[in-house]
Amino acid sequence: MATCIITGASAGIGRAAAIEVSKLEEFDNIVLISRREDLLIQTKSMMRDSCNIETVVLDVGEIDKIPTVISGIYKNYGSIDCLLNIAGYTDPKFLFETTDDNLRKTFGVNVFAPYVLCRECAKYMKGNNGTSKIINIASTAGSTARPGWSVYAMSKAAIIEMSLTLTEELSSYGIKVYCLSPGRCATELRKKLAPEEDQSKIMQPETVGKEIARMASASEICLDGQNIVIRKKF
Repeated sequence: MATCIITGASAGIGRAAAIEVSKLEEFDNIVLISRREDLLIQTKSMMRDSCNIETVVLDVGEIDKIPTVISGIYKNYGSIDCLLNIAGYTDPKFLFETTDDNLRKTFGVNVFAPYVLCRECAKYMKGNNGTSKIINIASTAGSTARPGWSVYAMSKAAIIEMSLTLTEELSSYGIKVYCLSPGRCATELRKKLAPEEDQSKIMQPETVGKEIARMASASEICLDGQNIVIRKKF
């Protein structure tokens, strides 16, 4: 009975990934995590209903709550086989406008939470005979200069490095770690970064969701351990 956990599942890339992952035959249980229960329920209604879908209301920035949530999921289903770290946050500011609270919240959601989720899930993935996967969503902002977005860009750079390092640390347990860096994508988070942009002309969440599902599928065995960039060419 394989179980997949998806954070940030209430909208955007997280919702698109949840819908696509529910189409895979690999997972009997899918656990959706986000702050907004009403939006999680909407996501659930869009997914394939032949698998068991659970919604968990959690602000992943409250990292002290993560171990209890993950242990509860393991107790309920007996396994944790895939983790999709998709939840994200941004409040873009220039250097002189960036507050300490902005730093703490951005890194809390974008870096500390994914790291703790990796740590807690990997504890239960170690005995899965090399079938477990962790997929971390970074951004092209993490590998290029982004004036005005420095804190967000820093957090995504950290996710890229975290993923590459955890690939090596967890390889002996057969846990594959993937890192996907989307380019411009039509999400609410993107609206904060580029409010004047026409989102109909950029990459849509469904495109990224399909790529995440491909990485999560049992047939994908080659793309871990590297920063995979997905973007729409203009």
